[in-house]
Amino acid sequence: MHVVVFTRSTPDTAAKVEVDGSGAVIWGNAATVVNPWDEYALEEAIVQAKNGGGKATVIALGGEMHNDALKHSLAMGLDEAIRIDDPELDPTDSLAYATAAAAAVNKIGDVDLVIFGKESVDVGTDQHTYMLARKLGWTMLSYVSKILEVDYAAKTIKVEKMYEQGKQVVTSKLPAVISVMKEINEPRYPSFIGIRKAGKATIPVWSLADLGASLPDKKVDVLAFNNPPTKDVVVEMIEGEPEEQAAKLVDKLLEEKVL
Repeated sequence: MHVVVFTRSTPDTAAKVEVDGSGAVIWGNAATVVNPWDEYALEEAIVQAKNGGGKATVIALGGEMHNDALKHSLAMGLDEAIRIDDPELDPTDSLAYATAAAAAVNKIGDVDLVIFGKESVDVGTDQHTYMLARKLGWTMLSYVSKILEVDYAAKTIKVEKMYEQGKQVVTSKLPAVISVMKEINEPRYPSFIGIRKAGKATIPVWSLADLGASLPDKKVDVLAFNNPPTKDVVVEMIEGEPEEQAAKLVDKLLEEKVL
């Protein structure tokens, strides 16, 4: 059982992200963290690889900043880490991401399961997961809240998917691509020994040439980033007893046509 999980480093969710004078997106001196959704994917990759008597490999696409996420993954217990980087590769282009990611999975060659977190918080998208599944020709199982059963001999997986209207249980043949929700597990903390071992690890970097991949023409170009317009906010404190405050609040909301 070989499990591949994808991750990335993102700005801390408490960081103030803005566009500087040159049009670049910055977040000051705030540290980067593992994409929060990926922590559940990383944990599940470790669990499934162990249950299947196999190994788990973590991959990140992009520059050196993503080494932090990869080393965090190794410290958690992932077996191998790989970074894909190339001057032609724009990891924020979902189609380019999926093309390079699919080539990496094919290069590894014996992958049974690919796991993603629900989405990437910095770009707010998950479309690259569906594109990857399509390029591999594998089943895509999204919003997975629980892996109920994996038959390693028969190469099947049974999962519970979570929707706003309820839950759905489905079975699929392996290999497959899944995206997981936070309900699936409780991510472990890296051990001290794991952190020391990961700190000494050398992470191989694969280029598009190493993958034997060429990128498709870009369908979308990002022309510029801009800060959102500033808003003048006035705070008014409502005095009085609770019932009086509630009545005044309702009057204000009606006046502003909120209600």
